Amino acid sequence: MRTSIGFAMLMVIACLISPTFARYRPAMIRGTPFLVKPTSLQTVLDIRGGAKRRPTKTASLSSTKKTVTGKTKVGAAAKEKKSAVSDTLQKYKQILPLTRIYISMVGIVTLVGMILGEELTQGLMALDPLRVFYGLELWRPLTAACFLGPPSVGWLMSGYYLFQYGSTLERAYGTAQHLIFILTQIVFLSILSALLGQPFFAPSIITAMLHVLSRSMPHQKVKWLVFTVPYWALPYGLMATDVLQAGSPMAALPHVLGIISGHFYHFHKFIWPKMGGEDWLVAPDFLVQRLDPNAKKSTKDVVNISLKRKRGKGRKLGK
Repeated sequence: MRTSIGFAMLMVIACLISPTFARYRPAMIRGTPFLVKPTSLQTVLDIRGGAKRRPTKTASLSSTKKTVTGKTKVGAAAKEKKSAVSDTLQKYKQILPLTRIYISMVGIVTLVGMILGEELTQGLMALDPLRVFYGLELWRPLTAACFLGPPSVGWLMSGYYLFQYGSTLERAYGTAQHLIFILTQIVFLSILSALLGQPFFAPSIITAMLHVLSRSMPHQKVKWLVFTVPYWALPYGLMATDVLQAGSPMAALPHVLGIISGHFYHFHKFIWPKMGGEDWLVAPDFLVQRLDPNAKKSTKDVVNISLKRKRGKGRKLGK
């Protein structure tokens, strides 16, 4: 019994001592003894050809935008929100000045209309010739030119068309001449709307913008829905779209007024002077010097660039 216990103790001591001597055990390489240096675990794995130890990846919670639970940190969310707001303001500032003012007025009038309700909106902002002349409510033509109805899909589309066509016209003819165009449309459409009992005529101004643009390059091919039509026919395509959506032929009336008003401007601005008449719609010099100090490109070049059209391809409605 004592012998077996002693033998076991000797074996344990031998097992503990043997790794120490094995580290410095002499070996023979080409007959020259040397001491084998200790090898690391990674070297053993490389020699064995097995899996390598993967580098550990540590990430600091301060460098991530999310917490341990996966939620966005308060600071990161505030930075993202601030960045989105700043980008929106930057894009808003890049809009041409007169178009930016018009779009801002549309937004303000729409907000006031939502606060007042439908009845008060009709009573305070609709075009009423008697109140304009006898009550001196001179804001009514402006509000009638800026009200596109309550917020809806149609309101968004009209706002987009206003931005697209208004920016193209202002870029083509300059801010001063575009101001003359807007004032001419407000006066002429106020008269037509008063005669026909139309309380608001903002959609008519959008159609007038498109009509004047289409007459600058009437034979250029553009896309309307799935059809390729001449550019001069695009206002009528827009009118047909609204009639189909509303299911009533009365939806064509604002577009008819816009086409008439736009053609009135186009005739007296571009056709009548070529026939020997006077261009009485030209912007005054002081207005041009104040709003358009730099020279602009020609109208056809600007319209062609705005369409972004390749040879043989058309463009969808409103783009």
